[in-house]
Amino acid sequence: MNVQSAIYSVKNGSLDKKLVRLYGKDALEAQKNRYISAIEEFADLFGQNREISIFSVPGRSEISGNHTDHNFGCVIAGSVDLDIIAIASKREDSVLHIKSEGHAADVVDINKYTTPNEKLFGNSASILAGVAKGLLDAGYKVGGLDAYTTSCVPGGSGLSSSAAFENMVGTMINHFYNDGAVSSVEIAKISQFAENVFFGKPCGLMDQVACAFGGIVAIDFADPKEPVIEQLDLDLSGAGYALCIIKTGGNHADLTDDYAAVPAEMKAVARALGVNVLRETNKAALTEKIPELRETVGDRAILRACHFFDENERVAEIKAALKAKNIDKFFEGILASGRSSFCYLQNVYTTKNVGEQGVSLALCLAESYLKEVGGAWRVHGGGFAGTVQSFVPLAKVEGFTKAIEAVFGEGSCLALSIRPDGAIKLM
Repeated sequence: MNVQSAIYSVKNGSLDKKLVRLYGKDALEAQKNRYISAIEEFADLFGQNREISIFSVPGRSEISGNHTDHNFGCVIAGSVDLDIIAIASKREDSVLHIKSEGHAADVVDINKYTTPNEKLFGNSASILAGVAKGLLDAGYKVGGLDAYTTSCVPGGSGLSSSAAFENMVGTMINHFYNDGAVSSVEIAKISQFAENVFFGKPCGLMDQVACAFGGIVAIDFADPKEPVIEQLDLDLSGAGYALCIIKTGGNHADLTDDYAAVPAEMKAVARALGVNVLRETNKAALTEKIPELRETVGDRAILRACHFFDENERVAEIKAALKAKNIDKFFEGILASGRSSFCYLQNVYTTKNVGEQGVSLALCLAESYLKEVGGAWRVHGGGFAGTVQSFVPLAKVEGFTKAIEAVFGEGSCLALSIRPDGAIKLM
């Protein structure tokens, strides 16, 4: 389908059913305008006569399992109705040319950029090269493409804009060169490889899996090469609640060491206990060794290991509550997860700048507002300078938003929905 045919299809309602499924009825017209604008931007960049495809990949919200995936633990996460969309066209060479709204274009020849380059760590071009290399190593075909992308997944929001972008690159190459044969799990694993090895950022696999799959998923990473993924049902609105994400606006500069220290310290405890990751041992073994561990790995590492074991059990409890549609038990688990993250995992603020504690403040405000009306709150995602997750009664969303935005500014409170689909090709 060429540019003009695609614009006509969006205008005449051919995509309406899919767009309503992804964004809801109230957002239909705004999303149609967004897609048309993106197609026009692609045409201005790459030409009016190109045959195009349209893709969408959601952000994700971690529901439970804070910093457990990198030690082969269990998590629950869900995709949200904020996404990256891409308008893309196949090329005849090996160049990936991707222009993202608000950013300089990335142009990578994937036949030349085939090994990690530390000088390019943190550069989005490394994601392109890493995803292509991962697909090639897994036995899939790769090739060039032109794409324009636009995202409403806020960077640094704990909603995994980076994982969504990685999945988008993999999804486009999958459909252009492999007829969609690469599974969602494989795309997620290749995306993680790109971020770890080419981008230079240590991370687990939860973000990529949640963005790729869609809906609510429980993931067991006991075998990270073959994670066990179970779809769950969470009808928040039916239960009378909304999912609100508070963006605290914290400074994310120089936080890589903070994020990296969490898995590193957990794994240091694991090695001291004679295993590679904490999932291979248990809390009883940890407790027995605490006196000597204090001397070798330090107190914070022990506390973070305690969080891992308790959080892993909480994931099972929260999963059971979701299956039983017991919203009160679900909220109990969310609150316990948040307390453990603050007290033991200690990822609510960076020790590099203890005067800046936006996440702590947001948690305090959420508790003050919600403890009388019901709901739950916890640090969201990686933490340190990011976001807070709140489950807010529908009748209180307006007041809650007003109270939060009075402190953190207009647009700092996002009311979201769970999106049923993960990384998809729409047209």
